[in-house]
Amino acid sequence: MNLKTYLTTRAKDVDAALDAFLPKAKERPATIHAAMRYSVFAGGKRLRPVLCLAAAEACGGEFSRALPPACAVELMHTYSLVHDDLPAMDDDDLRRGRPTCHKVYGEGMAILCGDALLTEAFIVIGQTVATKRYNTRDYITELAVTGGSRKLIGGQVMDLEGEGKKLTKRDLVRIHEAKTAALLMTSLRLGAMTANASPAKLEALTLFGHALGLAFQVIDDILDVTQSTEVLGKTAGKDQAVEKSTYPAIIGLEASRKEAVRLTAVAMDALNPLGKSAERLREVATNLLKREF
Repeated sequence: MNLKTYLTTRAKDVDAALDAFLPKAKERPATIHAAMRYSVFAGGKRLRPVLCLAAAEACGGEFSRALPPACAVELMHTYSLVHDDLPAMDDDDLRRGRPTCHKVYGEGMAILCGDALLTEAFIVIGQTVATKRYNTRDYITELAVTGGSRKLIGGQVMDLEGEGKKLTKRDLVRIHEAKTAALLMTSLRLGAMTANASPAKLEALTLFGHALGLAFQVIDDILDVTQSTEVLGKTAGKDQAVEKSTYPAIIGLEASRKEAVRLTAVAMDALNPLGKSAERLREVATNLLKREF
């Protein structure tokens, strides 16, 4: 498969699995289940679960065995978006081109929707089949640490506290290591673990995910100031409006573009120990960079 076909096919695989895992929209209490499905099936590209599946394949595993953790990381990601969009957080009305969860279902239900999606993520990842090196506890712990105060939530705390302040580039890197890079990195690690990846391969994918996650965020920051709301599917210029520190704001637009190229190159180098088996992951990294270039 070429990359476009691969991404489309794997996204459909993930959507089918998510549909099976999630409670049906009419299951009582119907409002919360409808809100969960509204948020999950809002048209996302499924980058994180696709990376999870591609990592499993790169390590010689079957993508089908990686579907539970792939779905779990997407549920955690969606929960974080639902909560990030709340008025008390980033306060956004649009997500993936349509009204955010709280605009449709109200703030209280959106909070509960995020809570339910996060909880569901652990129900789903608990169904991952153990391998010789990794058991169910390892998968659950991996996801829990990523979603906790040391990473995802901690990154959001630093992000909120940084609004209206002049942050250094290092401060910004810390935020994005905790928010964006952490979940991308975990997606890759979980996929590799389902393939019983060796410590060396797991480390290579960890380094790849770290650099790719940072590159992804740099490009996101660039797009926020260069693209329209219609193209982005969310409110353009929002970071600047709330005086949030971004790569373009701190180092400038052209330097940000160079940083995205540099980080993508670092990510590519990290895959060297996996040889040709990681070619799909290289294609994904190149494709992400092309969002801006």
